[in-house]
Amino acid sequence: MRKAACSPDRNPWSWVPSLYFAEGVPYMVVTAVSIVVFKSLGVGNDALAFWSSLLNLPWVCKPLWTPAIDVWSTKRNWVAGTEFLIAAGFFLAGFALTGNSFFLPFTAVLFLIAFASATHDAAADGFYILALTAHRQAFFSGIRSTFYRFAMIAASGGLVMFGGMMGEKLGMVSAGWRIAFLLAGCVFLCLACYHFIMLPRCEVKQPCENRALPRIALEFGNAFVSFFRRKNVFRMIAFLLLYRFAEAQLGRLSVPFLLDAPEVGGLGYSPALQGFLYGTVGVLALLAGGVLGGVVISRFGMGKLIWPMAMALNLPDVLYLAMSVQAPATPWIAAIAIAIEQAGYGFGFTLYMLAMVAYADQGENQYKTSHFALMTGFMALGMMLPGLWAGKIQLALGYRLFFLWVMLATIPATASVLLLRGVIAPSFGKKQTE
Repeated sequence: MRKAACSPDRNPWSWVPSLYFAEGVPYMVVTAVSIVVFKSLGVGNDALAFWSSLLNLPWVCKPLWTPAIDVWSTKRNWVAGTEFLIAAGFFLAGFALTGNSFFLPFTAVLFLIAFASATHDAAADGFYILALTAHRQAFFSGIRSTFYRFAMIAASGGLVMFGGMMGEKLGMVSAGWRIAFLLAGCVFLCLACYHFIMLPRCEVKQPCENRALPRIALEFGNAFVSFFRRKNVFRMIAFLLLYRFAEAQLGRLSVPFLLDAPEVGGLGYSPALQGFLYGTVGVLALLAGGVLGGVVISRFGMGKLIWPMAMALNLPDVLYLAMSVQAPATPWIAAIAIAIEQAGYGFGFTLYMLAMVAYADQGENQYKTSHFALMTGFMALGMMLPGLWAGKIQLALGYRLFFLWVMLATIPATASVLLLRGVIAPSFGKKQTE
C-alpha cells in the first residue's frame, strides 16, 4: 500500500486513544465477558470452557487473512468496516439473549464479533504505523496501551457490573445482559461513525496487479515457509504453547468459581461483584504487574528475570486453591488474592511478549512483521487448547482438586523457559549505556 499525505488537521490525539479503546472492547467481550454471561445463564462449566476457548480461534488464524488487508481497499476502510460489523454484532448478541434457546445464536454472534475484532486488530495496528511518523509512533505507544487497558476495565469491569446490576434490578438475568449488549452496540456504533469521519486519509489503493490473489498467496507462503526454516523455531513454538499452560486452564474457570454456589465449591458472588473483583481490581493489578515487568527488564535484561517472571506468573495460582479450601469470609480477601494473582500474571506475561519480539527481531529478516504475527497465532493457540478441556476436568474433580491440578500444570509451564536458552539473548531488553 502506497502512502498518501495524511490529513493535516487530524491531530493523533483525536483518533489514537479512541482507536485502541475500540480495539480492546470486543476482544474482552469475546474472551472474558462471554464467560460471565454463559455462567450466569446456566451454561455448564464444560460447555462454557470449551466454547469460550474456541472463540480464540479467529486470533489463532488471523495471520492467514491479514495479508489481504495490505492490498485490498485501505486500512482505514478496514478499520471502519470492522467497527460497524462489531457494532452490529453487539446488537445481534443482545437480541440473541432471548428465551431458553439463546446458546447457539449467541455463540454464533460471538464468533462473528471475534472474526471482526481479530481483523480490526491487524488493520488498526497497520494504520497506526502508516499514519504516524516514527517519532509519533514512539510517543503514542504508551497512549495506545493505556486506552486499550481502559477498554479492558470498561468491558470486563464496567459492562459486567452494569449487566449484572440490571439483571438484579429487573429480576431477569438475560434481560440485564440484553440491555448491556444493546448499550455496547450503541457505543460502538458511535465509535465507528466517529472513526469513519475522523481517521486521517493516508493511503491510496494498490494497482490491480498488486491485489491479485496469487501474489498475496505467494508472499504469505514465503513468509510462512521462512518462519519454519528459522533456527530453534520448534523450541520457540513449544515455549509459546507451554508457558501459559496452567494459566489458560485457570482463566477458563476462575470466573465460574467466583459465581458458583458454595454448595458446589464456588464462592457464590453476584455477576456485578465478580465484575468489580475480576474486571476492575484484577485488571488494574494486571496492568501494574505489566508495567513493573517492563521496567525491570529494561534495567536487568531478560536473562536474569526468566525464572522470577515464570514463577510470578504461575505460583500465585495457589491462591485459588487456598480460596477453594477456605472460602474467604469477605470479598476483600478474594480481591487481594485476585490482585496478587493478576499482578503476577502481568509481570510474567511481559517475558512472553518480549520473547516474541526478540525472536522476530533476530538477524536480517524481511518478514519480521509476518513472523511476529505467526507467533501471536501460536500464542492464542496456547490459550485455546488447554481451555478446551479445562471445564471437563473441573466437573470431574470439583474446584478444589481442579485447582490442585492447575498447580501441577504450572510445572511444565514454568519449566518451558528452559527452551529459551540459546534462543533469546539474555541481555535483550536491557537499556544500553552510552
